[in-house]
Amino acid sequence: MKKDIQQKISKLIIYYFSGTGNARNVTHWIENIAHKYKIETQIIDISKLKSRKDITIPDNALIGFCSPTHGFNFPPIMFHFLLRFPRSRKNRVFIINTRAGLKMGKYFLPGMSGLAQFFSALILILKGFRIVGMHPIDLPSNWISFHPGIKPKVVESIYRRRKKETERFALNLINNQKDFKGLRTILIDLLISPIAFLYYIIGRFILAKSFYASKDCTNCGLCIKECPLQAIKTVDNRPFWTYKCESCMQCMNICPERAIETAHGYVFAIYYLITSFLVVKIYKLLQINRFLDNIFLEWLSDILLFFIDSVLVVLLFIAFYRIFHYLLRFRFFERIIVYTSLTKWKFWRRYKIEKRF
Repeated sequence: MKKDIQQKISKLIIYYFSGTGNARNVTHWIENIAHKYKIETQIIDISKLKSRKDITIPDNALIGFCSPTHGFNFPPIMFHFLLRFPRSRKNRVFIINTRAGLKMGKYFLPGMSGLAQFFSALILILKGFRIVGMHPIDLPSNWISFHPGIKPKVVESIYRRRKKETERFALNLINNQKDFKGLRTILIDLLISPIAFLYYIIGRFILAKSFYASKDCTNCGLCIKECPLQAIKTVDNRPFWTYKCESCMQCMNICPERAIETAHGYVFAIYYLITSFLVVKIYKLLQINRFLDNIFLEWLSDILLFFIDSVLVVLLFIAFYRIFHYLLRFRFFERIIVYTSLTKWKFWRRYKIEKRF
């Protein structure tokens, strides 16, 4: 049996991106199964790849892509990586997205993939690959900007269940069996695909401008060093999140002082100010409404309106974040921000997951 398998699969290569560690752990679970069958395996963290020239595709290699789901799609680092990935010689590939899994009582609740599976599969098919696996893995949700971290006991139970599922998936692939679990929720995923689009062009930039370091920050530099996207730098002697941030939540979860927060109160206040006042004033000043009214096609006018709104909101959020970052040096302002941030309170747990290979 093992001899036959080795003849069919000469090598397994998995390209992955991971923020808090879920996708990384899934990748290594598959690696462990491959090692049991003495299949040569290469695991590559795409955030550490310096050039596309470093990518080679051996003949008869099984290739996998594994990444978390951000905003019902792969994060841009993986999406752009797939777009730049070399064309295939009919290599077989599989796609794994880790989703925001939860647990209610005895029931394990799945997350949603959105475009993560289908858009990626389309790109790879157009590049000449043969898709043999599309499988989401529902690991604990780590988006602590939106909810407290899941309790450790629940995390453990979800991990035990999903590790077994991942190992079964790996065995299916090694035994040349196809696995398309990702197609089971195609209708729901297609229905929420507009959200994925909106998040890609708006949401991720706004989220990137919601993080800050409170006075508890000791400038240890851990968040800057460990950021997989190198999206954090030091400005005014405190961490500053650039537009490259994809809100993977690693910085917030690894900070030893719990000093990194999401400025919930600030985000809601600034969003209200921008959408209810500033955008209206800009439209009036530039006479944008008059321009849009002169467009004969109503649908084209709606598209332009959405595009202009999106650009203005993102640009204004970036501008206000500079001001926000400057004002944090003043204790009174910093305390207001801290006490209107849900992540400040003890009940708002962090999500800490260790390497589980």
